[in-house]
Order: sequence, then structure tokens, then C-alpha cells
Amino acid sequence: MLVSLENISSESKGSLLPMAIIGLLFFIFGFVTWLNGSLIPFLKILCDLNDFQALFVTFVFYIAYTVMALPMSFILRRTGYRDGMAIGLAIMAVATLVFIPAAQTGSYPIFLLGLFGLGGGLTILQTAANPYVVKVGPVESAATRIAVMGIINKSAGVLAPLVFTALVLSGLTEFNAETVAQLVEVDRTVKMEEVANRLVAPYTAMAVLLFLLVGLVKFSRLPDIEDEAPVDGKPKSGIWQFPQLVLGALALFAYMGVEVIAGDTIGLYGERLGLANFASLTSYTMAFMVVGYLVGVFAIPRFISQQQALLGSAIAGGLCVIGVLFGSAESSAIAGALWGWTAIPVVPDTVTFVALMGLAHALVWPTIWPLALDNLGKFTAQGSALLIMGIAGGAVIPLAFGRIAGAGGGIVNAYWIALPCYLFILFYAVKGCRLRSWM
Repeated sequence: MLVSLENISSESKGSLLPMAIIGLLFFIFGFVTWLNGSLIPFLKILCDLNDFQALFVTFVFYIAYTVMALPMSFILRRTGYRDGMAIGLAIMAVATLVFIPAAQTGSYPIFLLGLFGLGGGLTILQTAANPYVVKVGPVESAATRIAVMGIINKSAGVLAPLVFTALVLSGLTEFNAETVAQLVEVDRTVKMEEVANRLVAPYTAMAVLLFLLVGLVKFSRLPDIEDEAPVDGKPKSGIWQFPQLVLGALALFAYMGVEVIAGDTIGLYGERLGLANFASLTSYTMAFMVVGYLVGVFAIPRFISQQQALLGSAIAGGLCVIGVLFGSAESSAIAGALWGWTAIPVVPDTVTFVALMGLAHALVWPTIWPLALDNLGKFTAQGSALLIMGIAGGAVIPLAFGRIAGAGGGIVNAYWIALPCYLFILFYAVKGCRLRSWM
């Protein structure tokens, strides 16, 4: 990994330390973000929610990106990247502390408030970190650098559900909606308080760690990046005159929807099937994403271009959705054996393809960023904010998924909503990223 990081920018001998710091931030992005996959089924039981209500976890977390992206870009303009990142980490630390009263009161709205704060803090970090990685080296290998960061990010995503399960759900083999519902009211209240209090120590430790990271970033020597002038020489008055950027933001909107669906709903699916390890299933999706990022690190641009990688991701993602919707009993049985779910002879509609979506679309984020930010010049910071706003897809699309699943369509049939998302990503890979004018 150190070799890969060292190659990120051969033009700067001092790039290793800054990129190591950025890599640490990407680890934090992943750990905090993919805790949601474990929180959703956990809070569903703790706060007595249906699928639609539980998916407000993703809605509130990701809608913060849309609400806060432009304000955070103005903060970055005034403070610079380093101080802006420190502010973002401080916001996240305070938001993490909100989980303590939320757990003590069992209040779902307070949990959502804390999640919104985490999303807001992550917004400024993402707005700064992603263009930083794009601009710090040659544009042709930008997707490779982002893929390296993605490996760090999704490795944290693999660890987060496992850590959550070990610290919060350890010893609670009977903690599921069915067994909790069978308890009498007094016993159920005691059980919920016992489980909720298990959140206090981990989130307190997380807050302390985030405050320590504020000091690390604040006193580090992260170099600033400079935005080059557009090479086409045509005057631009705003970011809306860049089709590749606007369509790229829409493609990221679609991508974030399917990424969150693949990572966060697999736990709900497992809980619905009665699997004891439902809170850790997100790790499978994240592990497949890490594999996808490794492919990108070694293949881009050596064997395939960034655009070709995006095209392949869109096609593979669509095929995975078809596999989810039309998985046969035979393939489901194979999936059960693969994951070790021997207690269930035939899994009704395999979750294997849900996890494989992580592998399929792993390279979408790394490839869209350099393609969308190409030739933006002085509009790069604003363009980055617009792309960050596309993260709102992680709020809206999974919520629609939850509405479909809860309206009688069933959780498996709800996965059809991912198909048009992959189709739009396919359009962007074929044509959208090439456009340089609307006419």
C-alpha cells in the first residue's frame, strides 16, 4: 500500500505524508459512513421501526451532503483545505457525542440529528479531499489514486460492521425483531435499555479520536493545490456551462443510491431472513468493493482507460441487479453454501448478487471524479461541491427502496430501482463524460 501511495505523485517527493493524512481521512469517511449498514437493522429493532422509517438513517445522513455542500465550499474558500478539514472533523466529533443522549433516551429523532451532523462534517472533508487527490498528480492516473483511497475507505467499511457487532451486539444472539416482540413490556424495556447503553462507550471513544485528528490535521503541512486555467480558452461564467460536470453529478447521484442500497439494505435483507449475523453483512459488500478497487489500481490506465472502467462497471452493476431480481432457487442454494448459511437450505432470492454489486460498481466513484472535473480550471472547487451534492442520491434512492419494500412489493422486488441508476451511469460513460457544451 505504501508503494501505491508513493506512486500517487512522482512529481513531488513530499507527497507521501500529505497523502497518508488524506488516506487516514478516507478511512474515517468509510468507518463512519458504513456504520449505517449496522445501525439500520439495529435501530429498527431498538426504536420499533418499519423498513421505510429505518431507512431515514441513510436519508438524513446523505441529505446533509446536499444541504451543506455549497456552504462548506464557501468555508473552504475562506479557510483553505487544511483548516477546513479540521473544522469538518470537529463537527463530526460533536455530532458523535449526540449519540450518547440518543442512546440513553432511545430517541430516534436524536439519533437522526447526530447522523445529520456526521454527514455535515463529512461534507467539508469530502469537498476538500476528492479534488485534492485528483489534482495532486497526473490526470490520467487520477482514478488510480482515488481507487487507492477507496481501498482504504472500504477497508474501513469492512471493519465497521464487525467492530459494531463485537462491541454492541456481542452476546446478544437472540436480539432480533421476532424475539424482542415476544417479551412482555417490562422485560422488553429493560432489554432495550441494556442494548442501547452499549452504544455509549464506542461513540465516546470515536469522539475522542476525532478530536485528536483535529489537532493532527490542523498542525500538519498539507500543501495547497492550484487550479489550472481551462485549456480550450473559451470563457465560462459558471459551473452549469460544463455538461460533463452536471451530468457527472447526476451520475454520482445514481451511483450513491446503488452503493447505499448494496451496502445498507443487505443487513435488512439478512434480518428479514432471520440470519444471526445480519449486522455484519455489510462487510461482504465492502469486501467486494475493495477487490474492485484493487482491480482499478492495477488496471487503470495500464490496461483500460478511466472511461472504459466506468462503462464496465455500469454493465456489471446492471447484471447484478438482474441476478437479484431473477435469482433461482438453485443459485440461492449455492449462495447459502458460499456464505456458510447452512441452517437455511434454500435462501429465497439470493443476497449474493447484492454483495456482488459492490464489486461491480467499485470503480464508478474513482472514474467519475476526474472525468467530471476535467478542464474546470478556477471552477474546480465549485464543481467539487456540485459533485458532493450528488451524494444526496444515497438519501433519496434508498428511501424510495424502503417505500417500495414496505408497500407490499417485498424487499427483493425493491431492488429493481437500482437498474435505471446503472443505465444512467452507462449513458454517462458512453456519451455524457465526452460533452463539453450543451449545443
